[in-house]
Amino acid sequence: MKIKVCSLLTVFILACGLLVSCHSKPEKARLTIYCTTDVHGTVFDYDLKRDRPNKSSLANVAAIIKSERNNRPDEVILLDNGDILQGQPSNYYYNVIDTAETNITAQVMNYLHYDAGSVGNHDIEAGHPVYDKLKRELDHPWLSANAVNTATGEPYFQPYTIIRRNGIKIAVLGLTTPGIPKWLPKHLWEGMEFRDMIETARLWVPRIQAEEHPDLLIGLFHAGFDYEYGGENATTPRNENASMLVAQQVDGFDLIIMGHDHQGKVEEITNDAGHKVMVIDPRSHATFLGKVDINLTRHGKRYDKTIHAQLIKLANTLQDSAYIRHFTPALEKVKSYIDTPIGTFSEALPGRDGIFGPSAFTDFIHNVQLATTGADVSFSTILQMDARIERGEVTIRDMFNLYSYENGLYVMNFTGKEIDKYLEYAYGLQYNTMRSANDHLLNFKTDTKGNPVKNSRGAYTLAHPFFNFSCAAGIRYTVDVSKKTGERVKILSLSDETPFDPNKTYKVAINSYRGNGGGGHLSQGLGWSKEEMEKRIVEIKPRDVRYYITEYIREKKTLTPQCRNDWKVTPGKWFKQGKEKGYKLIYEAH
Repeated sequence: MKIKVCSLLTVFILACGLLVSCHSKPEKARLTIYCTTDVHGTVFDYDLKRDRPNKSSLANVAAIIKSERNNRPDEVILLDNGDILQGQPSNYYYNVIDTAETNITAQVMNYLHYDAGSVGNHDIEAGHPVYDKLKRELDHPWLSANAVNTATGEPYFQPYTIIRRNGIKIAVLGLTTPGIPKWLPKHLWEGMEFRDMIETARLWVPRIQAEEHPDLLIGLFHAGFDYEYGGENATTPRNENASMLVAQQVDGFDLIIMGHDHQGKVEEITNDAGHKVMVIDPRSHATFLGKVDINLTRHGKRYDKTIHAQLIKLANTLQDSAYIRHFTPALEKVKSYIDTPIGTFSEALPGRDGIFGPSAFTDFIHNVQLATTGADVSFSTILQMDARIERGEVTIRDMFNLYSYENGLYVMNFTGKEIDKYLEYAYGLQYNTMRSANDHLLNFKTDTKGNPVKNSRGAYTLAHPFFNFSCAAGIRYTVDVSKKTGERVKILSLSDETPFDPNKTYKVAINSYRGNGGGGHLSQGLGWSKEEMEKRIVEIKPRDVRYYITEYIREKKTLTPQCRNDWKVTPGKWFKQGKEKGYKLIYEAH
C-alpha cells in the first residue's frame, strides 16, 4: 500500500510539473497575423463578371499562407474581416441557386483554415437562411459582439475567440458596423440589434481581460476609419465607421483590423491611455493582404510588443496551383450557370453617361422597376462608374456587371413635394453650382487649399460616392445647375404629360438600400425617421432587383435601350461643356 501511495504521489507531482511546463510563458515569441477584408467573393483565380483571369484572389493568399505555415507552423494566424458572402456570381449561385451544397464561402475559408472571421453588412444582406447556414458550415468562429439577439440579450454570433500560438494566448474581439438598419430591410436582420461599437468594446474588453488574461488583444472590426463619413462625427451614436474611435478611446487593444470602407491604411496611434495601437485596413476584393509581424518579450507576467504592419499587393505574388485545382469544379459549375443566354441587345448599353446626366443605361433600370411594380415614379442610382453591356447576346453574367449587389425592390408612398426634395438632395450630391460654362459640372472633392483630389491614375475624385447619385423616371423635370443646392429641380408633369401635383401621394419604385435610408436621401433629405420610412413602404417585392432585370430581358427577348428623356440639365450649353470636361477628368486621365 505504501508503494502504491508513493507511486501515485510521484505521478501527481510529475503531472503537475508537466501542467506547469505546458502553461509556462516563453521569454520571447514571434507571431504573424495575416488578414483579409471585404473579399466580396473574390475566391477564384478567375473574374466571373469580366470573364477573364484574376491576378489577385484568395488563390494568392493560399500560396502565401501555405508557405508560411510550412516554415512557421506555430507562428501564423489568418483572419477575415467580413463582407465575403456577396459580390461575385459564385456568391449568388451558392446563396440562392444551389443552396443544398456547402456554401462556396465556407468551402474556401475551411480549405484555407481561417482562425476567425468577423461578420460584415453584406454578409447580413444575404439574409438569414444564407448566413445562418454559413455560420453552421464554417470551421472557425464567426464574430460580432455588437450584433445582439433581441430575444436573449446575448450576441447573435460568437463575440470573441481565443487562439493559442507559440505559447502566446491571443483574444480576438469581433464588431460589425451598426449602420445595417439604415441600409437593409428588417427581415434580413430580424431578431438582432446592432449596438454601438464603442460601448460594446467597453463592455467586452474588461470582461475578456478578467476572464481570459490574454497576452495579445486583436480587434476584428468590420467598420472603416473615417468616423465623419456621411455627416457623422465622434459623438454620433452607433457611428458607422467607429474603428478609430474604439482604437483611441477603449484601452487594451494591441492591433485593430478595419474594413468596410475599401480603403488601405496602416498606422500606429497612441490611444487616450497613452498606449500604442496598430491599425490596418487591407482594402477590398483580395487586392491586398494585411500582414502584421509581432515580436513579444516577457517582463514578469506581461509582454513588451513590437508591431510592424504592411499591405502586400497580391497581384505581385504567386497563386497556389493546388488551391486552383481543388476549386476548379466549383468555378466551372458557376460559369455554366452565368453563361446562360437570356436575350439580345440590338445596341450596346454604356453606363458612363449616367455619371453626368440622363442616360439609356439608368433609364433601362427605371423601365424595369416601373414595369415590375406598376409605380408612378421610379428612383434609380448610378450602378457602376464604368459598366457596359455589349451589343448582341446577353447572358446572366451581364446582369452581374449591370447590378452588383442583391438590393431588394420597394414601392413607397411619396408626396409630390417629397419627390422634389428627394431629387434636390440627390443633385446636391452630384452637381457643382456652375457660374459659367467653364466651371465643373460635377461636384469634385477638393483639399483644404481648394485643389482637386486625384486618384492614383490622376483622375478627379467625386465629392460623394457615385452610388448615392439618383434620378427619376415617370416625371418630366429640369435640373438647373446655375442655381444653388435646394433650388435646382423644377418638375413639369408626369411622363404622360398629366399634371404633377405637389400635394398628391405617388407610388415610387426604389431599391431597398435607398428605401432604408442609405445615402441619406430619406433621413437627411426628407427628415424621415426610421419608423417613418417603414410606414411609407407599400410593397416589398420578393426577389432582388437583378432578378427582375433578368426576367424583364427574358420577356422582351430583344431590346433596343433608349434614353427616356424624362429630364434634362440646364443651361444646356453649360451642361454639354461641363460633361465633356468632366469626362476627360474622370475617364481619360493618366
